Amino acid sequence: MPDPRTGIPPAYGGVEPTEQWAAEIKRLAKERNAKILAHNYQLPAIQDVADYVGDSLALSRIAAEVDADEIIFCGVHFMAETAKILSPEKRVLIPDERAGCSLADSISADELREWKAEYPDAVVVSYVNTTAEVKGLTDICCTSSNAVDVVSSIDPDREVLFLPDQFLGAHVKRETGRDNIHIWAGECHVHAGINGAELTEQSDSHPDADLFIHPECGCATSALYLAGEGVVPEDKVQILSTGGMIEAARATQSTQVLVATEVGMLHQLRKAAPEVDFQAVNENAACPYMKMNTPAALLRCLTEGKDEVHVAPDIAERARLSVQRMISIGNPGSGE
Repeated sequence: MPDPRTGIPPAYGGVEPTEQWAAEIKRLAKERNAKILAHNYQLPAIQDVADYVGDSLALSRIAAEVDADEIIFCGVHFMAETAKILSPEKRVLIPDERAGCSLADSISADELREWKAEYPDAVVVSYVNTTAEVKGLTDICCTSSNAVDVVSSIDPDREVLFLPDQFLGAHVKRETGRDNIHIWAGECHVHAGINGAELTEQSDSHPDADLFIHPECGCATSALYLAGEGVVPEDKVQILSTGGMIEAARATQSTQVLVATEVGMLHQLRKAAPEVDFQAVNENAACPYMKMNTPAALLRCLTEGKDEVHVAPDIAERARLSVQRMISIGNPGSGE
């Protein structure tokens, strides 16, 4: 509900995202020689004012390529860290340094060290949704769209430690048929909360709709079950990264699509295919950390030059290697 004193929704942080606000954001960014990057889960106003919108890894690669002194990364902290890892010479800022990630926080560097000690010969595969320190202890990173390819590229006789997302790990195990993969029991609390019962109910209510399911979702297995049982036509169920959802949105022949991921994604999907009716499987699936990057926070960031993201050079060097190994095996696809 809007603040009764100002009429401004709390999500905006006390600043109305007007045309004047957008013009001031653009002016300040130009003055600082900064580029604004916004993740697909950001507030619509933040997405609309950004220079680039996309998934975390794609944005980090853009950060490394653009001609700018500063990168303003509107996302969560591990994403800004990845941008810093790939563009160490640039100053990377995040509008609110408190914007963390429940998935990245589900495994610490110390926990990974202990896990590796249990399986000293295993190959460590880390989803990009991890901290820089965890990436620095990783053999090869992966994204949600190339995780299957990354794991398939590893010697089938080698054990694999896959972290931190258990639902993406289950998807990889199912697709590769690999028995020697050990999966960390982490999760994104937003995606894990989108459950199979909700998906089944929505599918029953919208029998002609396509289903776009993020592999981090707790309902991904349910979606495949519904397809396997013939409850939903198999060709209507797609397990997709955020970048993959954009491509699928442009290609779909359906007039309605049910989307199981963070609700911020709907803004880009509707822009990509305005003739399609995109509906959230769970309309309450909003990440509070993503929404910390309010219009007020972005204005403060550009005005005061806060909050800067730092990664120790030795950690960044090791983490960069794990990302580069992923890129070297082929198209890294989407960040999440």
